[in-house]
Amino acid sequence: MGEQQKQAQPLGVWHTIKPFANGGASGMLATCVIQPIDMIKVRIQLGQGSASSVASTMLKEEGVRAFYKGLSAGLLRQATYTTARLGSFRMLTNKAIEANEGKPLPLYQKALCGLTAGAIGACFGSPADLALIRMQADATLPAAQRRHYTNAFHALSRIVADEGVLALWKGAGPTVVRAMALNMGMLASYDQSLELFRDNLGFGEIPTVVGASAISGFFASACSLPFDYVKTQIQKMQPDAEGKYPYTGSLDCAMKTLKAGGPLKFYTGFPVYCVRIAPHVMMTWIFLNQIQKAEKKIGL
Repeated sequence: MGEQQKQAQPLGVWHTIKPFANGGASGMLATCVIQPIDMIKVRIQLGQGSASSVASTMLKEEGVRAFYKGLSAGLLRQATYTTARLGSFRMLTNKAIEANEGKPLPLYQKALCGLTAGAIGACFGSPADLALIRMQADATLPAAQRRHYTNAFHALSRIVADEGVLALWKGAGPTVVRAMALNMGMLASYDQSLELFRDNLGFGEIPTVVGASAISGFFASACSLPFDYVKTQIQKMQPDAEGKYPYTGSLDCAMKTLKAGGPLKFYTGFPVYCVRIAPHVMMTWIFLNQIQKAEKKIGL
C-alpha cells in the first residue's frame, strides 16, 4: 500500500506539471526553426526595408549568424512565456470542462481562457521578450547607441544594472495586451477547430492537427499584429539629445501611429509577420501533439 502511494505521488505531480513542461518544450522547438523569420520581421518593423532586402543585407553585411541573434533570449522567452500560457490554458479549460459536466466548452469560454492564459504567460515572459527585442534591434542602432548584449542572461543582468529591476517589465503593458489578443485567437480557435475537424467532419489525426494548427496560426496573427507593432516601438525606443522619448506610452504610440500612417500602419510587415507567427503556432501544436503521443507510448 505504501509503495503504491509513493508511485502515485510522483505521477500526480507529473500530471500537474505536464501541460507546462510540454508547452515549454514545444514552444522552444518551434523557436529553433522560426528564429530567422522572426529576426527579419523585427528588422522590417524597424524600417529596414522589405523582407528580401532585409534578408540579403543581413546575409551580406552580418553573415548567417545574424539570423540567429537573440536565439538564447527567444528560447528563454518560450521557457517562461509558452510554458506559462499553454500550461495555464490547459488547466483553465480542464477546470471549465469539469464545471460544465464534461461537455465541450462554448467558444466564448475558450476565448476567456485564452485571454487569461495569455496575460499569465506575458507576465512571466516579458523580461525575456524585452531582451529578445533589444538584441534583434541592436544592429540597426548607431554604433554609439548599441548595447552589445552577448546573450539573454547578459542582456537581463545589464538591464537590471543600468536601469533597475522594474525595467525588465518595460513595455509589459503592450506585451500583456498583445499576448492576450494572440492567445485568444490562437488557443480558442485551435480547440474549436479540433472539435470541428475531428468530431463533426471525421478527419484523421494528421489532417485535424495540421488544419487546426493553420487556423490557429492565422487568427493568432490577425489578432495580435497591431499590438505587436506598438510593443516593438515602445521596447526599442531611445531618448533624444534632451532625454525625451518619442512616445510616453503604448496609447500615445498607438495614437501617433494612427495619425501618421492610418490603421494599415499597424499591419506593417503583415505578410512576414503572418509567415513567422502562423508556422510557429503550427509547429508548436504539432510538436506538442508528438510529445503527447510519445508520453502515451511510455506511459506518462
